[in-house]
Amino acid sequence: MDVSLLAFEWTDTSRHWLIEVPIRIVAYIAVALVIRFIAHRMIDRTTMARSRKERGVGEEGRSSRTPPIVRRLRDRVPSSSTSDQVIARRQQRAQTIGSVLKSTVSIVLLIWVVLAVLNVLGVNIAPFIASAGVVGLAIGFGAQNLVRDFVTGVFMLLEDQYGVGDTVDLGDAVGEVESVGLRITTVRDIDGTLWYVRNGEIARVGNMSQEYAVARIEVPVALTADVERAEQVAIDAAAAAVADETLSGKVIGEPQMLGVQEFSPDLIKLRMTVKVRPNAQWAVQRRLRRAILRAYDEHGVDLPYPNGRPQAVGE
Repeated sequence: MDVSLLAFEWTDTSRHWLIEVPIRIVAYIAVALVIRFIAHRMIDRTTMARSRKERGVGEEGRSSRTPPIVRRLRDRVPSSSTSDQVIARRQQRAQTIGSVLKSTVSIVLLIWVVLAVLNVLGVNIAPFIASAGVVGLAIGFGAQNLVRDFVTGVFMLLEDQYGVGDTVDLGDAVGEVESVGLRITTVRDIDGTLWYVRNGEIARVGNMSQEYAVARIEVPVALTADVERAEQVAIDAAAAAVADETLSGKVIGEPQMLGVQEFSPDLIKLRMTVKVRPNAQWAVQRRLRRAILRAYDEHGVDLPYPNGRPQAVGE
């Protein structure tokens, strides 16, 4: 074989592997980095409020501090929340959604770059794609709980089912939400115990901090008491209590006497309800119970067990 032909073939091969292949690989990587940069910038613009507008005042200023991505999403915040609390809650949702979008973009671009580089190197990527499908299926079966937690967390954030500061009932845990993640929601109960609840295990959510709440007061009276008079004394005491400035800001409705809730051999139980602001029902219940018991004592309405225990027949 001619030596000059061998030299030409060697030179052509070297040019391919030392010049063309590196240039194509660098081009793919550069394109991926540019796309990633542009996509992340767009995500940041939709998940973060512009800093120069954060100094705005009035409704326009507060709206400018709301990330654009959550402006059109369903927003369920407690009516008692301040504007700063609402904005902080929306920003937390937007940042979490933004992190998910950024991770998704990065993973997709990484897979594309790897496949493109393998194709440039002359590697048949068809077996890799088939193997990736099998591996993905195996991982899906093995990590299905993790995927379920992740997907459920995303929908919880999009639908704003609950947020930090809400009092919720998640089934096994009841308390105040301290953090909402894509996999775990942490709830601190009334005893101070911090519960870590997997989002995928949450079958139902009872949110006690949205729109309004109802304070339910049940007061026992003796069997010998005049029920109509006891109801009137209770409703008058409750009306006077909610008119006080300490409760007026928490109550958004008038007390309603529902009447006899329970009748037993030892007592009669009356029930009253009043619409209040979110998370205020427990404080209102305690204040109204105290006011009603004081009014019963002043008006001589008999309570059950006047001697501290039920009277046996013949005593």
